[in-house]
Amino acid sequence: MINLARLEKILGVEFKDEDILTQALTHRSYINENPDFHLSHNERMEFLGDAVLELIVTDFLFSQYPEKAEGELTSWRAALVNAKMLSSLAKEIGLNDFLLLSKGESRETGKARDYILANAFEALVGAMYLDPGYKKTEAFIKKCLLPKLPSIIEGELFRDAKSTLQEVAQEKEGITPSYKVLKEWGPDHAKQFIVGVFLGKKKVGEGEGSSKQEAEVQAAQDALKTINNS
Repeated sequence: MINLARLEKILGVEFKDEDILTQALTHRSYINENPDFHLSHNERMEFLGDAVLELIVTDFLFSQYPEKAEGELTSWRAALVNAKMLSSLAKEIGLNDFLLLSKGESRETGKARDYILANAFEALVGAMYLDPGYKKTEAFIKKCLLPKLPSIIEGELFRDAKSTLQEVAQEKEGITPSYKVLKEWGPDHAKQFIVGVFLGKKKVGEGEGSSKQEAEVQAAQDALKTINNS
């Protein structure tokens, strides 16, 4: 089984009920492969953690930047809590080594694993909120996530990629980008989409996400890299 004590040391957080931490690390695929496992998968905790994470980040931005308008704070928050950022944080703390996955899922890499890691990070935040509580969760987020904000602001990573791409494409090519779903799979509660962005008939970017909107944003970011490097 996973070494929970080692993970708690990395997190700087101790759990009274280790089942709560274990459940946060349990992917649906593991339960499908081990139906007698004594815990459920982590999707409910992910749902909770998503809300807790957003509240902590919102509270911080609201109190620290009283002069900033709602629209700008919303953009900053979106850049802090998106799947790319959360999967990156999950990798930084080595969360991959502690996940309970099916044998098949454990062999997955790339974007598929990134989304599992991002969701597990949210579930971990949900678990912290349940045990040991809000204050410890807030301290953890302030230590590992909120220090990323200055580089987001400096690099303007909060800018809406779709709007930026539209501006660049119209300026350089005189064309408005169009988006097309190239592939979708998974059950209704856990759909995944791959979306391509096109300038005319030319595909200039591709993105994956758990919603069409998320995949479109990823595709726009990919296209901006392509256009800026060309």
